[in-house]
Amino acid sequence: MLNDTLLSPARVGRTSLRNRLVMAPMTRNRADADGVPGALMESYYRQRATAGLIVAEAATPNAVGLTYPNIPAIHGPAHVTGWRGVTGAVRDEGGRMFLQIQHGGRVGHPDNSGLHPIAPSPVPLPDTIHTPSGPQPAVVPREMTGDDIRRTVEDFAAAARNAIDAGFDGVEVHSANGYLLHQFLGSNTNLRTDGYGGPVENRIRFTLEVTRAVVDAVGADRVGVRISPGVTANDLREDDTGELYPALVRELAAIGPAYLHVVYADPDAPVFQAVRELWPTVLIANPQLGELTTEEVTAKAERLVAAGADLVALGRPFLANPDLVERLRLGAPLNPVRDAYLMYTGGATGYTDYPALAEIPAALAG
Repeated sequence: MLNDTLLSPARVGRTSLRNRLVMAPMTRNRADADGVPGALMESYYRQRATAGLIVAEAATPNAVGLTYPNIPAIHGPAHVTGWRGVTGAVRDEGGRMFLQIQHGGRVGHPDNSGLHPIAPSPVPLPDTIHTPSGPQPAVVPREMTGDDIRRTVEDFAAAARNAIDAGFDGVEVHSANGYLLHQFLGSNTNLRTDGYGGPVENRIRFTLEVTRAVVDAVGADRVGVRISPGVTANDLREDDTGELYPALVRELAAIGPAYLHVVYADPDAPVFQAVRELWPTVLIANPQLGELTTEEVTAKAERLVAAGADLVALGRPFLANPDLVERLRLGAPLNPVRDAYLMYTGGATGYTDYPALAEIPAALAG
């Protein structure tokens, strides 16, 4: 059974939470072709509203930031209307919800967005990109100009305002996992020689400008930031993680967001310990999980709390267990994640059809 700390109330900025378990943002490709959430997404998030906080999946702040087909967006009136249905469903269940805002940068394709991807430098992703016609080689992105950078900062701020208008309690700036903001931080993706490239103080500048603009737009107590020290997702490399993140975290702390969200947090890693020491507000830690069992999830979550995390974010456990909080409270077994292919295929299968404990015969529930 989970300890009482993780089941106790907490607060993130102006938002009160009924427990300290966070549903991590997970791309599920269930929006329509224009990036508008619909009734199926409402059902999915409603089912999981017992999480202390839901951070909804990455939504794009502009058209060029789109990564893959059927990713939700937050840059037009229809997106705001669609998301209102989702936030209303979660609020009806007593839940709280932030929206992650993500620009894909070089992780995108003209066949998805209709636009040529932009990035810090013209370094392509050495992989294929899923498109409506199937996997295609990634294109060489166009290097962002100063005007591109300014417009993108403004787009993040406008997206944050749209998210609040759509009923979210706040927003999470995505500076992790190899997407645009992380590409500015990376050693192999940022080859610029201007004020946004080279030394650490230049490479962190874009993330700081985006965060500052979002804070100015909606208030620091409605903003979080996600980082992934040392994570190589989307072929991103950091040659100076131990220097990069303390510098970034110090400057982010001066801006004052309500929380910092660390991906694949290792409580024994020096970089995690440095981040905890430097970060003055709520720290959300997302563990790297192996086997999806109650014992594994509970042990990893409690280790992070012991190491100083205030909240623990879980991805796959919430994906497969709409009633995850209750299962962990009881020490009950977890549903396994079914075929990973179903994560991104659209439709209810592998999305809203995972059973809650009450729907499983007692003999099968253990």
